[in-house]
Amino acid sequence: MNEDEIKGGARYIGGKIEKAVGDTVNSRDWQVDGVVDQVAGGVQHGYGRARSIVGEAIDGAPELAEEARDRLKAASEQVADVAQKQGKAAAETVRDTPALWALAAALGGYALAWFVHGRRA
Repeated sequence: MNEDEIKGGARYIGGKIEKAVGDTVNSRDWQVDGVVDQVAGGVQHGYGRARSIVGEAIDGAPELAEEARDRLKAASEQVADVAQKQGKAAAETVRDTPALWALAAALGGYALAWFVHGRRA
């Protein structure tokens, strides 16, 4: 809790008491002053609470950044492992059927050349 939370809460309670006294003695001035103090105290308390929340968020930011960095590192390691496994599987497939892959590469090259240059008459 910070100073604004404490002072705002105290002012709000003081306003409640002031309004109750105004109701008891039937004084319009005390009633109005009590309601004004309640509203002002509530606003000051809310402001103090917001300051506390922001301060806590700022204090917790380094831990959050470290956690995010750790998660990112773990995810990148997982991606690297999967890519390595898939690369090995692709290399084994090419090694097992080199003629098929050579034919596929030739057809791909021909299609690319045809697409780039078009048909010549």
